[in-house]
Amino acid sequence: MIGKLKGRVDEIGEDHVLLDVGGVCYLVYCPARTLRDLPGPGEAAVLFIETMVREDMIRLYGFASVAEKAWFQLLMTVQGVGAKVALGALGLLSAAEIANAIALGDTATITRAPGIGKRVAERIIGELKNKAPAYASIDAGTVAVAQTASAGVPTAVGDAVSALVNLGYAQPQASAAVAAAVKSAGEDASAEKLIRLGLKELAT
Repeated sequence: MIGKLKGRVDEIGEDHVLLDVGGVCYLVYCPARTLRDLPGPGEAAVLFIETMVREDMIRLYGFASVAEKAWFQLLMTVQGVGAKVALGALGLLSAAEIANAIALGDTATITRAPGIGKRVAERIIGELKNKAPAYASIDAGTVAVAQTASAGVPTAVGDAVSALVNLGYAQPQASAAVAAAVKSAGEDASAEKLIRLGLKELAT
């Protein structure tokens, strides 16, 4: 299972990038937003990878952050939302915009994404609204952390949030503390480090 790729951009296509990792070029499908933010050919880049395996193919999807990847995974839990639709949504809307639209029940914003009609937008709001704490008082990073944990994604972030919740902290508090820890320690920090920094954050 590939979790992250570090390499040099070989070529950027309409919906993918070829990432050269030690002489091996990986074809990685990405949201349009992620592709626009990539450096030019020959430059170093890092992508967080979701690997999808089917009987007839293996496909890699790449994201600029753990938050983007978590939203991709979460969106695909909704009936009618496949990888192509989830990529389209993340290509047009930021994680913060998706979170806010779900929180506010704003189907108009979600239907701006290609392939998402009103019925699917309503399903996204209905199925995902209760999987995260209220969005109004927390930032997009915290929302992404909370969604990662509540989606059961096996990451250091999810493990850290779960550990803090098990220690007696409320989900919104734990998510906010881990989001702050991620900002200071980086998205590839270990669960142990995030827990330690999260506890320090909660103590202040």
